[in-house]
Amino acid sequence: MKHLKKKGQALVEFAIMLPVFIFILAGIIEFGIMLNSYLTIQNASREGARYGIMGSNDTDIIQVVYATSPNLDENKMSIEITPQDSIRKSGDRVTVKVTYNYQLVVPIISNLLGNSIQLRAQTSMRVE
Repeated sequence: MKHLKKKGQALVEFAIMLPVFIFILAGIIEFGIMLNSYLTIQNASREGARYGIMGSNDTDIIQVVYATSPNLDENKMSIEITPQDSIRKSGDRVTVKVTYNYQLVVPIISNLLGNSIQLRAQTSMRVE
């Protein structure tokens, strides 16, 4: 009889801890996906700035940013380039700022934090 009570106790403990474990696991998954998106826009801003210091115009820089972030939705991304290509000259600093509205994937987390989080990355380099 004692053996059956211990099995029942373990089942109750498991039932209590399972939601906590699932919540932690969902948080880890959500954070990993969000970190991937952030690293992608960070790399895209860096590549855009590198392209900009070579004398490229703003349209070409924007295309490079989109090309280096193929796994992200372009409609949720905004790109700001300063200064404009018409006034950019050697010695100036080109700044490429990429903002991405990351949509949370895991419903448990989105209920707590809202549906989206704004991720921002910025890179500045000197024009050659």
